[in-house]
Amino acid sequence: MNSTEPDQISEKLPASPQGVNLILRYAAIGVVITGIIILFAYTAGWLTPRTLTPARMVDRFEQVNEKHSGFRRNHTKGVCISGWFDSNGQGVSLSKAIVFQPGRVPVIGRFALAVGQPYAVDSGHTVRSMALLFKLPNGEEWRTGMNNIPVFAVNSAQGFYDLLLAAKPDSATGKPDPTKMNAFLLKHPESAKALQLIRNQPVSSGFADSAYNSLDAFRFINITGMSVPVRWAMVPVQSFQPNITSPAEMADTNYLFDALIANIHSHPLKWHLMITLGQPGDTTGDATLPWPPDREQVDVGTLTINDVESEDTSPARDINFDPLVLPNGIIGSDDPLLSARSAAYSQSFTHREGEQKTPSAVSPAETGK
Repeated sequence: MNSTEPDQISEKLPASPQGVNLILRYAAIGVVITGIIILFAYTAGWLTPRTLTPARMVDRFEQVNEKHSGFRRNHTKGVCISGWFDSNGQGVSLSKAIVFQPGRVPVIGRFALAVGQPYAVDSGHTVRSMALLFKLPNGEEWRTGMNNIPVFAVNSAQGFYDLLLAAKPDSATGKPDPTKMNAFLLKHPESAKALQLIRNQPVSSGFADSAYNSLDAFRFINITGMSVPVRWAMVPVQSFQPNITSPAEMADTNYLFDALIANIHSHPLKWHLMITLGQPGDTTGDATLPWPPDREQVDVGTLTINDVESEDTSPARDINFDPLVLPNGIIGSDDPLLSARSAAYSQSFTHREGEQKTPSAVSPAETGK
């Protein structure tokens, strides 16, 4: 009689197909889970502690401005708006994007101040922003965030990260530490030139008479496949008034937003969407450098804003105005700030969506909604 034990016989037998499949399935699940962990760790910066990640950028905003639950980490104080865009058809030859076909599309958006504190006192010299989402009839969206300055103060994510700390107001003076700012400008000479351009631009009286610029370059692609570098701006129909703040206005914490709300309640506000066409040799990868003033500009339509609403009630509060959410016919350029902004916006959005919402400084009582 064979003395081989039953368990020894089973060890020599090949595994069943079902067993092999089960092992492979568990192995595949393990690989996926490991990949997710690695990706999360990379995004959070755990694997590359000296690398600037989206998480580290958001942390820097919170370091400078403190954490404000439920709010954007930048352009924190804002009010929501809606209206429509009327295309005049002049953009059809430039881009195949449906938004430039003659006709009207609805728009939702937000005006804000480029501060990281939701209850900051309004100041005429604080950078203002207009963020818009164009809802196109084929289901596409065009999201764009624009500022009322001629160029960006930096041309890289690292530059922005460094500037945030250098520009942090000193607790004793309420102003940036000159030593830290001078050190930043020595390290980033491109920012010194850009900040001079920004200072030299006249500032308007409020949101309604401000022009808002894309700052980053993009590319339009038309129906023939031809590509052209572009920047765009919303240029106000409302006449320019210089920024002269009265003592009464300065006593009103929300005077810029109050004026905007009153204007919209009085009559719709309008801007022309002006496309500036770049030429060979014009830089598309450095947002601190303006294009020559003689570049061709095309008026492709009119934005009308006829409604204003507090963030406490508006769906625009929960929109991530990612600059790389673009319709077919518009693509990003080689500007590194585009991907950096997109990643940081996503990180900020994820944070605030998981937080308890705090009432906005601009209340429904002020907006009438």
